[in-house]
Amino acid sequence: MSSSFVWRALVVLVVLAGATFMVFTEPVRLGLDLRGGTQIVLELQDTEQQEVDDDTAERTLEVLRRRVDALGVAEPTLQRQGTRRIIVELPGVTDPEEAENVIGRTAQLAFHPVLGLALDPGDPGSEAPGSEPDVPAGGEDAPGGEEAPTDPELAPGEEPAGGDAAGRPVATLASLVLDSAQEAPAGEPEPVEDADPDVPEPSPDDRGEERILPDDTGMPIRLGPAALTGDHVASAAARFDDLGGGWRVDIDFRGEGGTLWAQLTGEAACAPPGEPQRRVAIVLDDDVISSPQVAVDVQCGVGITGGSTVITGNFTQAEAQELALLIRAGALPVPVETIAQSTVGPTLGETAIANSIRAVILGGILTIVFLLAYYRFLGLVAALALGAYGVIAYAVLLGLDAVLTLPGIAGFVLAIGMAVDGNILVFERAKEEHATGRQVRPSMLAGFQRAFSAIADSNITTLIAAATLFFFATGAVRGFGVTLSIGVVVSMFSTLVVTRVLIEIAVRIGAIRNRPALVGMKVGHRFRRLLAERRPDIVGRSKLWFAVSGLLLVLAVVGMFARGFNWGIEFTGGNLFEYAVTEPVDIDELRSDIAALGFPRAVIQDTGVDEQGRQRVTIRTPELSEGDAERIQDAVRSHGGQLETLQDEFVGPTIGQELRQRALIALFIALGAQLLYMAIRFRWTYGTGAVLAMFHDVVILIGLFAWMGKLIDGVFVAALLTVIGYSVNDTVVVFDRVREERLKRIRDPLAEVANDAALETLPRTVNTGLSTLFILVTLFMLGGETLTDFALALIVGIVVGTYSSVFAASPVAVALESRWPAPVRHASGSVSRQPATAGGARKRAGAARGTGAGRQPIKPGSGKKR
Repeated sequence: MSSSFVWRALVVLVVLAGATFMVFTEPVRLGLDLRGGTQIVLELQDTEQQEVDDDTAERTLEVLRRRVDALGVAEPTLQRQGTRRIIVELPGVTDPEEAENVIGRTAQLAFHPVLGLALDPGDPGSEAPGSEPDVPAGGEDAPGGEEAPTDPELAPGEEPAGGDAAGRPVATLASLVLDSAQEAPAGEPEPVEDADPDVPEPSPDDRGEERILPDDTGMPIRLGPAALTGDHVASAAARFDDLGGGWRVDIDFRGEGGTLWAQLTGEAACAPPGEPQRRVAIVLDDDVISSPQVAVDVQCGVGITGGSTVITGNFTQAEAQELALLIRAGALPVPVETIAQSTVGPTLGETAIANSIRAVILGGILTIVFLLAYYRFLGLVAALALGAYGVIAYAVLLGLDAVLTLPGIAGFVLAIGMAVDGNILVFERAKEEHATGRQVRPSMLAGFQRAFSAIADSNITTLIAAATLFFFATGAVRGFGVTLSIGVVVSMFSTLVVTRVLIEIAVRIGAIRNRPALVGMKVGHRFRRLLAERRPDIVGRSKLWFAVSGLLLVLAVVGMFARGFNWGIEFTGGNLFEYAVTEPVDIDELRSDIAALGFPRAVIQDTGVDEQGRQRVTIRTPELSEGDAERIQDAVRSHGGQLETLQDEFVGPTIGQELRQRALIALFIALGAQLLYMAIRFRWTYGTGAVLAMFHDVVILIGLFAWMGKLIDGVFVAALLTVIGYSVNDTVVVFDRVREERLKRIRDPLAEVANDAALETLPRTVNTGLSTLFILVTLFMLGGETLTDFALALIVGIVVGTYSSVFAASPVAVALESRWPAPVRHASGSVSRQPATAGGARKRAGAARGTGAGRQPIKPGSGKKR
């Protein structure tokens, strides 16, 4: 027993044990569509400087969206209601009050010079102007680690004014730190005179923008006009200070912010240590969150350079993270006031959720039965590996505190397909090795080795797309990226580690190792032999496939322009109705009745009870005529008895323009990154073929939905992203075989090599497609209206994607190679260029070809000789 096997087995046991513990001890967070969440209604308020208008509302909406994303709330829903209100729905929020506080804060951040203290000289508790409660920014945080010099007028052990009862200085909320100080000009700084305490302080109006606010210790201070604002902040992050032993907020400035910061701190540094004028006040929403002194080693006229600073102090982790969030997300253009806060039910009904669960279970059973029938004992191994995949992926989802939604389920559907695909790739390569005369055990181990590059490349290309969607997109698209990333990583672990451990255990058993039929080594042999005998020339008939694809693309584009798109309310907005009813309403029954009226995708939610004990029901639909609105009201009345209309307004889209733009940007970045990866791993011609095949699949799917008048909504977006991932993954597997065969057959035309590669991977392509289709077909038949369209999009995408991977991507790559042939490196090290001759498979019919050591040659044309 090898040490590598022992280590793999231990890793599998540890991971499965930890995952199982997580599954049984941690609750899952479900999204708005599956469980519901917290709804907060905010109303925008006018100010003296800004009246609420459409532009203000849109900017407020985007700031709120950034804040919600920064809070870690996955896949929220935000939409405008009328001109002044914004509805925020948060799934899985454990502390609605805290979320409401963070979301609703104006977060107007500004950095002010301190002009002096603002104390009433007659107040017996007032301190001398020279006394200073804040500790200068020296000590541990000062550059070079030097401590600030102590006041020479203090006796040993004497604390400066402002200390607490224990003799400690008053707690400092912040210190300003200089990353790299420059030398100051020669000469002593001129002291700044303090204000005469006998002269009455002018009012803020007399002073223009001068203000008086209590500092972080409660002492009133005079503030000059803001030198820079939160608009100058590029980023803010909460970090634990290992040296200081507390939490801090790191701030980086953008543009001229760094220069303005240096000017502000340079002017403050001209005041002697201990004077109020040496302080800088950081104000958030009219509260001085920090007013530290500039460190003594900061030079007058130079200030803190480097374009960054640090806020340190007695922050808890939550306080530091909240402050960083508010600074990073930006200020609201106008204040907002919370009008209502309630709990809302799921947007998908319990019936739809239960049907989808039954469909997934039934589809999974059918998939396992298929694997058992085709791969026999190996099918059982694949089923166990899939079970391990499900447990581990679910545990990772719980560990990341992610929210599971319908788009997230779409990501897992794709990842399940990739997990099945990985096992099928290994099993099919093992069959090929066994066909050359190898025994079962070496065939299986060789199957893992030969399938590794295809599994790695296909998963990495998908992971690139998933990571890009996570970092650059928002909302449901970002949630899809999260779940897809988890699924891809876990599927690779499931295939390359869990499946391998199970296989190595199985092949050590003589009853299994000595019975090739038991492990399915002979199943599918006739199909492979038929392909070898007939050897259909796929690449040689590229003109036919291009014509078929071109016709489908033309029909799709005509459908887009002739029929247009039936946009869902996520993109267009629509009507929002809220009713209070006197009798309990079964939401699923109401949803069915409203669907029968012609509104199958209306979003219907239970929003709790009002103060009078009446149930509240919210309905969102596309924009309706007055007659349709009355029909919906009658349907609600038939279920709930007497009703009162609480709201009847137009609401904006939940997928706004910025979300659409960011999603498109993320998608194009993902495609560019995939193209670059494939150009490095293969060649740019292969990458172009894969991307064009993907566009082929996407256009056909969108065109079909346009012709059918299906809704283009968030569910469709999730399905579309899944199709994109599947298409690229499928194509990469074919190209990986082309690359492998090309290294062995450098003298053969690329067209012939590509054709044979497509034929050799065809069993894997068909089996992977069938395994995924079992789940999708059952979901289509049993899942209800919303899930039916979702499943239909995936079914069409998988069928078209399978076609394009075999009949479009390879011919495109060969056509590009015939125009720009790649240099072929021979075994001797010499380099030549070999054109990719189309139709090579037919031209070389009757000539045996070498396939490398340990492989069985295919006899072209042997079927005809018989």
